[in-house]
Amino acid sequence: MRTRVITWGSKSIPNFCACAVRCITTWGMAEMWTRLRPWVFPVLVLSLLEWSVRSVADSSDALATPLQAARAWWDLLWLTSDEGLWRVTAFTLGTAALGLMVGASGGLLLGLLLGLSPRAARMGFLSIEVLRPIPSVALIPLAMLVFGFGVRMELSVVAFATFWPMLILTQAAARQVEPRLLEVSAALNLTAWQRTTWIVLPAMVPRLFVALRLGVAVALVVAVTVEIAANPNGMGYAMMIAQQSMEPARMLAWLFWIGVVGSVINALTLRAQQSVHRRMGGVATDRGTA
Repeated sequence: MRTRVITWGSKSIPNFCACAVRCITTWGMAEMWTRLRPWVFPVLVLSLLEWSVRSVADSSDALATPLQAARAWWDLLWLTSDEGLWRVTAFTLGTAALGLMVGASGGLLLGLLLGLSPRAARMGFLSIEVLRPIPSVALIPLAMLVFGFGVRMELSVVAFATFWPMLILTQAAARQVEPRLLEVSAALNLTAWQRTTWIVLPAMVPRLFVALRLGVAVALVVAVTVEIAANPNGMGYAMMIAQQSMEPARMLAWLFWIGVVGSVINALTLRAQQSVHRRMGGVATDRGTA
């Protein structure tokens, strides 16, 4: 019986080998398309912006193309002065992190207390409902009077903004802890500290990560807003200086960079959340099979 062969380039190979090669090639193209598909829409939008801005660029000094913004970002990347990309970004991220640490810590502690104690929740209900709706940016004048310009002013506003989502979500998470777990802690005669650290907090970890991701996003947004409005430091202030200097390319470079930084931070927090979930699942599986 004769084996049917086909040619592939300059070589002859059996038919089933050619099918395997075609399958591998098709699978590789499908995988490549899957990876490139999320970038199709951004590329189309940037191309449309490039074309539309270039069509009116001669009659406007307030617009810049994405390519011009990219060149401005590249120039900022290599600046070593106080206006350089890394120093300005470090100031904003550092201040946002400190504010988040203060606000999230206070929100976590008070949220645990209100979630585990119905009496404390009733006593604090009115104060929380009065203070929580206050916009964080409304505190900028007060923070400027108390702290002046600088890190402490921005930190205080960020801490106020991140305190409330952490408080509300922590309180809700504490209330949703499985009642049987609390019954077990009572049967074991655990102290309040042991019950909180051994039972309540581990049961709240998934919901706490949701609160933390929300707090991280709020911290960055508020930090940039404070810098735009009042604080002469950071990425928000650099963007305002570019706007006032009639440098639209640099202004757009800072705007896109703030978006990139936010996306990276969100991806990192999501990765940390998934890692913690895997470790907790692994521990549960090991205990269950022991």
